[in-house]
Amino acid sequence: MNYRPYQHIERRRSRRIHVGPVPVGGDAPISVQTMTNTLTTDVPATVAQIRRAQSAGVDIVRVSCPDQESALALKDIVHAVDVPIVADIHFHYRRAIEAAESGAACLRINPGNIGSNERVKEVIKAARDHGCSMRIGVNAGSLEKHLLEKYGEPNPDALVESALEHAKILQDNDFHEFKISVKASDVFLAVAAYQQLAEICDHPLHIGITEAGGRRTGTVKSAIGLGNLLWAGIGDTIRVSLSSEPEEEVRVGWEILKSLGIRHRGVRIISCPSCARQGFNVIETVSALEERLAHIETPITLSIIGCVVNGPGEALMTDLGVTGGGAGRHMIYHAGKTDHTIPAERMIDHIVALVEAKAAELAALKPAAE
Repeated sequence: MNYRPYQHIERRRSRRIHVGPVPVGGDAPISVQTMTNTLTTDVPATVAQIRRAQSAGVDIVRVSCPDQESALALKDIVHAVDVPIVADIHFHYRRAIEAAESGAACLRINPGNIGSNERVKEVIKAARDHGCSMRIGVNAGSLEKHLLEKYGEPNPDALVESALEHAKILQDNDFHEFKISVKASDVFLAVAAYQQLAEICDHPLHIGITEAGGRRTGTVKSAIGLGNLLWAGIGDTIRVSLSSEPEEEVRVGWEILKSLGIRHRGVRIISCPSCARQGFNVIETVSALEERLAHIETPITLSIIGCVVNGPGEALMTDLGVTGGGAGRHMIYHAGKTDHTIPAERMIDHIVALVEAKAAELAALKPAAE
C-alpha cells in the first residue's frame, strides 16, 4: 500500500544508542520488544520462548535476573539466540555486573536504587567493559518514597522527576548510552508522563503501558496508549505488556506499528466484519489465513471482503484481494485488478499459494532495489 502525505508521522528527535546490534533512537526503526516469563534458570524453556518471539519478529528480548543463578544462566541463553538480550535488574548491583559479564546487551536498572555511588560506578564500568547500554525503567507502581511524599501519589511530574534523577546519576559518571521509560498501567498517566519527558530531553524513549492486562484488554489499552504516543512521534522502542505469551506481545506490537504505517512486516489483512451479503464465511477464512500466513515476513497487503459492495474498492489498495461472488466462485484481484475466479472449496489454499508466491517475488526484487 502506498502511504499518502497525510499519513506521515514526524518523529521526535532523539539520540541514538545501541542494544547489541539494534540501534534505538535517532532515525532507527522503532524496535519491538518482549519479555520472557519462564524461569531464567530453565535455559531450554527460556531459549524456546525467545525463539518463538523471534519467529514473530521481535527485535529485543528482556530476561529477568532476580538471582545469581539467573544472571549466570544468561551466558548460555545469549549464545543460543539471535536477538540482543536485556537483563532486568532490580536493587542488587552484583546482578547487573554478572549479567554484563554474561553477555547481556543492555541492563534495565535504576541506578539510584542499587546503593552507593561506588556501586553505581562498578556497574557503569561493567557496562562499558562489555558494551552494554542501559534502560532507566521508571514505573508508577514502584516510585521512590521521597517522590510519593512530595507529590502524594504517582503523577506525570513524579514519574519524570524520577527518570531525570536516575539519568543524572549516569550522566554525572559520563555514561550516556541509555534510554528511559516512564510506564504506568493507567493510559492517561503514562501518555502524559511520556509527553512531558519527550519535551525536556533527547534521550531515546522505551514506551509501553505496563501491566496492561490480558490479551484482549491489554491489546486495547496498549493500542490506545502507544498509538497516541507514536502518532505524536514519541517512542523509539516499544513493548506491549500482556498477561499472555511473549510472541503475542510481539504480534500486537507489530500490528500497532503497521496500523500507523511506521513499520511493515508480514501480511496485513484488510477484512470486513461480514454480514448476510457475504459469499463465503469471512470470519473463518480470515482466522485460517492469519494462522497459515504467520510465517510470511515480506510486507504484503491482502483484502478479504465477503461481497461486491466494498470488495472491489478495497482490492484497489491491496497487493492481493478476494471478493465474494455468486454461484460458489469468488473473484481474485492482483494489484487492484480483477484476475480470475476461484471456487470456494479451493479458496484458502489458493490465497496462501498466491501470497507465498508474491512474497518470493518481492524478496527476489529486494536486493536489486537496494
